[in-house]
Amino acid sequence: MTETRTKSSADSIAAEPSLFPELWPERPNVRPLKLQLLKWIGNKQRSAAQIVSYFPPSYGTYIEPFLGSGAVLGTLAPRHAVASDTLPALIEIWQMLATEPDRLLAGYRRRWEKFQNSPGVYEQVKARFNRKANAPDLFFLSRACYGGVIRFRKDGYMSTPIGVHAPISPAAVAKRIRVWRERTTGAAFRCADFEETLAEARAGDLVYCDPPYSDTQAILYGAQAFTLDRLFQVITRAARRGAFVALSIDGHKKSGKRTCDVPIPDGLFKRSVVVNTGRSMLRRFQMEGRTLESEVVSDRLLLTW
Repeated sequence: MTETRTKSSADSIAAEPSLFPELWPERPNVRPLKLQLLKWIGNKQRSAAQIVSYFPPSYGTYIEPFLGSGAVLGTLAPRHAVASDTLPALIEIWQMLATEPDRLLAGYRRRWEKFQNSPGVYEQVKARFNRKANAPDLFFLSRACYGGVIRFRKDGYMSTPIGVHAPISPAAVAKRIRVWRERTTGAAFRCADFEETLAEARAGDLVYCDPPYSDTQAILYGAQAFTLDRLFQVITRAARRGAFVALSIDGHKKSGKRTCDVPIPDGLFKRSVVVNTGRSMLRRFQMEGRTLESEVVSDRLLLTW
C-alpha cells in the first residue's frame, strides 16, 4: 500500500534561504529523553540529545531510514516524519505503537507474567519468534535479552540469550508507550530499504542516518548486505536536492585509543563533530560483566551543511 506523505512546510522553508545559514551554533537546551522504549544494538539513547542539538532550527519533514530504537526520532519529536527500517517485525512494533498501543502493552504483559513463573518462557518466545517473526515477541525479547543486544545470525536467526536483569514491569512499559506514542504522533512508519525512503527527501527536509557500523554491528538484521558506498551515493543525491543530511558513523573505540578508518567521499559533508556515546553495549555483551572503563566509544556526526 502506497502512503501519502503529510504535506509539510518544506517548500516554503526552502524558499527562504535566510532560515538556513551555513552554520548555526549547537543548541544546548535539547532535553534528553530518558525513557527508552526499545533496547537495540547501537541505539543512540544516550547521545540523542547531543545529536539533535546540531540539527537545523527549521526543517520540513524529518526522515530517518535506519530507525532501530528510534532514539533520535523520540528526542526530536518532529511534527512530520517518515521513519523506516528493513526488519518487518521491528516496524510492526512502531506501527502498533501508533495505532494499537493497548495491544502492544497487552502482548508484553502476557509474556512478562508467564516469565515470572518460569524464566524458560524466554527461550519459548525466542523459538516462536525464530519460527515466525512478529512484533509482540520481538518487543518482549528486546526488553529481556542479554544487554538489550538483539543479535542476528547470517541466516536471520535471533540468537541472544536471556539477560541477567529481569525485564521491566508492564506498568513501566505502559508509561513508556504513552510517552513515545505522544512524541512520535507525526511519524509514518514503513518497512523499506533506506534508498527508497531517502528518495523522498526534498529541499528543506532533514535526514538522519544511523546505519550499521562496519566496525561493530555486523550482527544487526540485514547488516551483512549493507554497503556504505551505496548509502553515500543516495546521500549525495538527497543533498543535491537540498535536503539536510546528518550521518552517524564509526569514530573512536577503546576510549579514543583506536580510530575506525572509514573512507568518506570528499566534499559530501561540510562538518564533522564528535559525539560521546558512552560505554559500548556490544562489548558489555561480549565481555560478560567485566569492567568497561576502557571501552568508551565516540562516534562521528557528519553534516552536509
